Amino acid sequence: MHVDTELISEEQSDALYERKVFVVDKGQEPYRIDKWVQMHMEGATRNKVQQGIEAGFLTVNGKTVKSNYKIKPGDEIVLMSLVNPEHTVLKEEPIPLNIVYEDDALMVINKPANMVVHPGVGNFSGTLLNGVAFYLRQQNPNLNEESLPRFGLVHRIDKNTTGLIVLAKTGEAAAHLAKQFFNHTVSRKYTALVWGNVEAEEGTINAHIARHKQHRKMFDAYPEGETGKHAITHYKVLEKFNYVTLVECQLETGRTHQIRVHMKHIGHTLFNDFEYGGDKILKGTIYTKYKQFVDNCFEICPRCALHATTLGFIHPVTGKEIFFETELPQDMKQVIEKWRAYSKV
Repeated sequence: MHVDTELISEEQSDALYERKVFVVDKGQEPYRIDKWVQMHMEGATRNKVQQGIEAGFLTVNGKTVKSNYKIKPGDEIVLMSLVNPEHTVLKEEPIPLNIVYEDDALMVINKPANMVVHPGVGNFSGTLLNGVAFYLRQQNPNLNEESLPRFGLVHRIDKNTTGLIVLAKTGEAAAHLAKQFFNHTVSRKYTALVWGNVEAEEGTINAHIARHKQHRKMFDAYPEGETGKHAITHYKVLEKFNYVTLVECQLETGRTHQIRVHMKHIGHTLFNDFEYGGDKILKGTIYTKYKQFVDNCFEICPRCALHATTLGFIHPVTGKEIFFETELPQDMKQVIEKWRAYSKV
């Protein structure tokens, strides 16, 4: 049996699923696929495998099958599974959610700043997923992480990044969306305020991304060699303010901190991005008034100035392409207005 695991590690991607590809050996006897997968996946239970098959997380030769399907030599089995699934019980909390769209299959949420997307070490409560779990359980008390892994979470954005995130409400929708994120067919545009005058009106950044060699909480760009995962960001200048520039970034891939790392790589660190050095003056004058102006901007927008503005994907039920767009949050609006006025003085 040939196994090809295309792993999207949580440390290098904002997608939360991996794709495992199995090719059945020539001498394999007919065997129920649920039993076969259970035998070939560490820690898998038959019940979980059957739920995944029913939800569409598994395909054979590109098509969904039933749990009683008998595998044949040469069959290509593709399985989408959670990366490092959480084993802790998710605490449901009545956290307000800014839902911009919802139907029976999915929901799109406009995430505020300073909110972690899902629980982890040091953040077991107050996350977006804690609120989503409570909200969905009000609609369906029988819903749990067995029937809907991670309550439909298929991707994430950083704690201090605001904007659009989509969650599935059924296993079938989760499988469909996870495949789109894995295949990089989801359309995502971000608005960012960056340090410096971005001279080229538009461009493409192509550099691998991996953990920083010295600072393990950070990531770095590796333009040469095979270090890290390949990452591509397209950017376009929206407005220039002499010392900072407003840009639109479109993700072709989705790596953790991708925009922050890529823009720093080309010399334009995001405004007030403290992890990557954007929380100090990187361009401008030495005058005290200028420093006071910048410090005031930092106070107004006390976070990395990045917003997930648009999100587009194929609806898992209708098959139609749908797009969502949200306006900039107030903190970014105010800072942009201040820079616009300052640049005209």
